[in-house]
Amino acid sequence: MQRRSLLLSASALAALPAWAQGKPTRLIVPFAPGGPLDVTARALAERVRDTLGTVIVENRPGAGGNLGADLVAKAAPDGHTLGLAAVATHAINPWLFSKMPYDASKDFAPITQMVRVPNVLVMNTETAQQLNIRTLADLIAYAKRHPGRLNYGSGGNGSAGHLAGEMFKKAAGIFAVHIPYNGGNPAQLALLSGQVDYNFDNLATAAANIKAGKLRALAVTTAQRSKALPEIPAMAETLAGFEIDTWWGLVAPAGTPREVVDRLNKAFTDALRAPETQARFAQLMAEPVPTSPEQFGDLIKRELARYEPVVKASGARVD
Repeated sequence: MQRRSLLLSASALAALPAWAQGKPTRLIVPFAPGGPLDVTARALAERVRDTLGTVIVENRPGAGGNLGADLVAKAAPDGHTLGLAAVATHAINPWLFSKMPYDASKDFAPITQMVRVPNVLVMNTETAQQLNIRTLADLIAYAKRHPGRLNYGSGGNGSAGHLAGEMFKKAAGIFAVHIPYNGGNPAQLALLSGQVDYNFDNLATAAANIKAGKLRALAVTTAQRSKALPEIPAMAETLAGFEIDTWWGLVAPAGTPREVVDRLNKAFTDALRAPETQARFAQLMAEPVPTSPEQFGDLIKRELARYEPVVKASGARVD
C-alpha cells in the first residue's frame, strides 16, 4: 500500500507543470535579442519570478520567426515551454511561406496578448517639404496627381511594413512603388537618406527620428492616436476604418491543461497590469494588453483571416 502511494505521488508530481516543481520555464522569443519583443519578454519574465519561479528567455530566430514558433509547437504541453506569438508568426507567415512547420491556429494554446504597438507612416522630412506634404491627406492627393511617382520602403517582401503599405494603397486608391530591403534597419536608413519617400515603421523605432525632425510623422495606424505621441493623427481620421496593430502575446503548446493555462494567464496578466511594467513598456511605445486566453485566441484567428487576402494580393512568397 505504501509503495502504491509513493507511485501515485510520483505520478502526480510528474503531471505538475514546471513552475509547480521548482523547475525553470523556457520562454522562447522567435526573433533576435534586443528588439521590442525580446525586451518585453525579459521584463515580464522578471515580473513573474515570484509567482512562477525562474523564467529563462531563449532567442531562437530564423525563418521569419518560424523556427522559434515551431519549437514551442513541438514542445511538451506541460507548462515548461512558452513562446511569443506575433503578427509575423501567426498571421502573415502562414500565407507567406509555401511550407509551414506548424499550424498557427491549431498547434498552440493561447495564454494572453502582451502588447499592442502602433505603426506610423513616416516621410523623409526634406522630401515632405519639397513636395509640400504636411498631412496624410496631402500625401494621398499628391499620389493621385502623380501616379507611380512615390515609392515606399520596407524590411522585405511580406514584412509587416510591406503589407501595411499595400493596405494603405488599396484604402487610399493610390499607387506607389514598393522597394524591399533586407531588414527594418536598412529600410529606415534608406528613408533617412532620401532613397525612398515614405515607410510604415514601428513607432518605437521611428520616435527618436521623429522627435529629432529627421522624419515627418503623418499618421499612426491604430484606430486612435497613441498616448505616447498624441500629436500624431490616426490614419482612421482620414481613411475611415483603417487600423493595423503590431501585436504579440504568449502561447503554450496545444494540449496544455486548462488549469496550467489559467495559472499562467493570471501570473502574466497580473504582471502586465503592474505599474512597473506599464512604465517600462511606455518607454517602448508599447501598450500592455492583458486578455483572457479566449480573447487572444480570437485575435489570432481574426488576424490570420485578415492577412490572407493581403499577402496573396501583394504577390509576396517565400518558397
